Amino acid sequence: MRRDLFPEIRSFRQGMLAVDSTHKLYWEESGNPKGVPVVFLHGGPGAGATAGHRRFFDPKHYRIIIFDQRGAGRSTPFGSLENNTTGHLVADMETLRRYLGVETWFVFGGSWGASLALAYGEAHPDRCRGLILRGIFLCRAHEVDWFLDGVRRIFPDIWRQFQEFLPEDERSDLLVNYHRRLIDPDPRIHNPAATMWSRYEGACSTLLPNPSATAGLAAPDKALGLARIEAHYFMNASFMEEGALPANADRLQDIPGVIVQGRYDMVCPVESADALAAAWPRARYVIVPDAGHSAMEPGIRRALVDAMERFKTLDG
Repeated sequence: MRRDLFPEIRSFRQGMLAVDSTHKLYWEESGNPKGVPVVFLHGGPGAGATAGHRRFFDPKHYRIIIFDQRGAGRSTPFGSLENNTTGHLVADMETLRRYLGVETWFVFGGSWGASLALAYGEAHPDRCRGLILRGIFLCRAHEVDWFLDGVRRIFPDIWRQFQEFLPEDERSDLLVNYHRRLIDPDPRIHNPAATMWSRYEGACSTLLPNPSATAGLAAPDKALGLARIEAHYFMNASFMEEGALPANADRLQDIPGVIVQGRYDMVCPVESADALAAAWPRARYVIVPDAGHSAMEPGIRRALVDAMERFKTLDG
């Protein structure tokens, strides 16, 4: 079934869920209130979700649950790094699942959303009907190094702009010096850094140049959450042991899954998807031959919709 995205729909219920004394998460539901639950995990971390993300799922069949992770999107406080770790996000998913009265759900995520889906699935395999993952990031040190430095082998001009935003004496450690600016409380310091970081990521995310996609990531209501929280996680090794996600993939062996990966993904190269497929042989592994990283690449979005259509045949 090679169909594209479903038509735009509105949410039928939404709210703010307090998960601790600081953080409140935006959540929403759309589709079929009595349908099969699926939770969408946005990327970044810190990118936030959008109405367009509802469109991967047949609204007649699925109860579509979308939320913004700590510090991201419509969750508050925006851009907050306090108590913002992978462990907190996994716990938040369980809090939201219980709050919404969901027994089990499909977990759907791309890029960092795939990382979080894996962390959640490995911690709570009994709650997962299946995992649908795109643009695999396994949170290993060499993957972060690729994003911050290796990308210049393919996009030297875009990387040069990213590097030259910093003073010359700070360019030897892009992560540390971007992070320092991004956590600065002065908007005159953190906003330009966030815009440059987000433009860099957006410009590397599609097979062909897509200025509107790059501008969307760099928009003021998104850039700071994405850049600040992403740098925070990169500075802290994503708050997990090196190689933990593929090492613990044996916990997924009873969970059906799909791995969708763009052949020319320059943000999360195909090597990571290949490693995950080897560690999790039950998952169906789909390499899209004419796509980069973005979920909105035509071949990627068709493969993701196809995966959710195939999962309709599962019992329950």
